[in-house]
Amino acid sequence: MFDSPGAFAHVPVLAEPLLAALPGGGGTLIDCTLGGGGHSALLLQAHPGLRVVGLDQDPSARAAAAERLAPFGDRATIVATNFADYVPAELAVAVLADLGVSSPQLDVAARGFSFRLAGPLDMRMNPTAGETAGELIDRLDETALADLIYAYGEERLSRRIARRVKEQGPWAPRDTAELAYLVAGCFPPQARRGRIHPATRTFQALRIAVNDELGVLDKLLHSAPDWLVPGGLLAIISFHSLEDRRVKTAFLADERLERVTRKAIQASPEEAEANPRSRSARLRIARRLS
Repeated sequence: MFDSPGAFAHVPVLAEPLLAALPGGGGTLIDCTLGGGGHSALLLQAHPGLRVVGLDQDPSARAAAAERLAPFGDRATIVATNFADYVPAELAVAVLADLGVSSPQLDVAARGFSFRLAGPLDMRMNPTAGETAGELIDRLDETALADLIYAYGEERLSRRIARRVKEQGPWAPRDTAELAYLVAGCFPPQARRGRIHPATRTFQALRIAVNDELGVLDKLLHSAPDWLVPGGLLAIISFHSLEDRRVKTAFLADERLERVTRKAIQASPEEAEANPRSRSARLRIARRLS
């Protein structure tokens, strides 16, 4: 385990719109991305008849969630799994997924997600299984790495970045600060001083690839409607356009669903000011048809 449960405490994004939208009666809610239990705790507190099954592959997140949800007793169940592998025991009144990396994961250098903190090039949501970001970089050739950075990071300088990265390898034993510095050096000086760090898109691309984030999202969008009772709600919070486009397209195309939100719900100016990481959050909700 990389961090203490207390380190995983964070403010859940778009809490007010979720509380307003999700059902207030009894039944089971499947929280596909439990994290520290922030969203689940709010929903359990607001709806005394609700039960939550929380899924997470991150042992640090599960430990923090167990502590946070302990006051709710057997109304909260925690399952150690990636939501792409989950099969529910009963139908749910709602399914919630808050995609992307949580604030505590970003803020703990040892997890290797952050380009602002020196840590191992890891980036795995499940730190006990799979290939690290450093191992992925070393395995791919220059062309494949450039394609990955372009496809998952929408980075226009992907060719230049991939060439420099491969020239300076191997990367498995190196740290995030070294990679961020090298990527920043691929940009002209004026582009290095913007609000967004020049390594942001490259790190996003590597994280998505390491965790197969788009693949597991596609599995969830295919499976989750069948987890719901008729009238049950599927709510997904995404943080970048690659995810949001997939959610929007699936909600429009799936004959099992009807959209509740025509446009994505975004953070209010007050929430965006108080919690800057909420600025890119997009919430879409659909209802299971009979």
